[in-house]
Amino acid sequence: MNTRSEPQPILWLRILLPLVRLVVLGGGLFFFMAWAQSQLEEYHDRPILSFLIQIGLGLVAIALYYAYGKFIERREVTELATPGFAREWAIGAACGAGLYTACAVTLMVLGIYKVEGVNPVSFMLPALALAIKSGVFEELIFRGVLHRSVETVFGSWVAILVASLAFGLIHLTNPAATLGGAIYICIEAGLLLSAAYLVTRRLWICMGFHMAWNYFQSAVFSGVVSGGVADPGLLKAVIEGPAFLTGGSFGMEQSIFALIYCTSAGVILLMIAIRRGHLMPPMWKRES
Repeated sequence: MNTRSEPQPILWLRILLPLVRLVVLGGGLFFFMAWAQSQLEEYHDRPILSFLIQIGLGLVAIALYYAYGKFIERREVTELATPGFAREWAIGAACGAGLYTACAVTLMVLGIYKVEGVNPVSFMLPALALAIKSGVFEELIFRGVLHRSVETVFGSWVAILVASLAFGLIHLTNPAATLGGAIYICIEAGLLLSAAYLVTRRLWICMGFHMAWNYFQSAVFSGVVSGGVADPGLLKAVIEGPAFLTGGSFGMEQSIFALIYCTSAGVILLMIAIRRGHLMPPMWKRES
């Protein structure tokens, strides 16, 4: 009987393939995301058209990601598998909306966030395009490409660290960015989104969370989105209080409440992922 095992790819190839994915696919999606951002700004005053454009660009980005995995890497792109994707997206969206609402309600209870009226429902439309663009492109790049590429070689723990740092620091490019806000995002959102990915090892739950957090932040509670967009939403609000509670000019992501709530949620999700055995050890430990 032939007991010969399947030969493993040589070491340099196992290191090179994730690096090529990072440079080629990640770089391509990054420039595509920059173009999507320019479309977002150009059609800012036409929210329905902007939303449709971002839907189209998002679908193209997902198709490009899938095609690269299927035809270049010749693998099953399980992180974009469609069975059950709506349920996972909805769970992520509910978590994102719930966590932001918890932060806002906490500020209301403290008398820091005061609602003085309600704007027309049409004020909720501009945030749709931003939610699609950030939720799709950023999750494909930071969880789909960066996290998975680093994880393939160095394992899940290093991947969480690298993807979280990169995700937080990229927000320094926003107009009202602060170093504190970027650091908070590294901790709270970086951990939460990586842990959400690891729970299912699919990207839908991350996309759902990201979209809903940004949408509720802007469209419902009229908050500043990560030092960037500051459009009024449904609620006419006055936010007055210490920056470490409100997030200041950067927005809720720099609030101590977002740090506590989102980081706690991230730790819980990470524990679930560990229990499910979804964390990957470094390449050299997998071989041994």
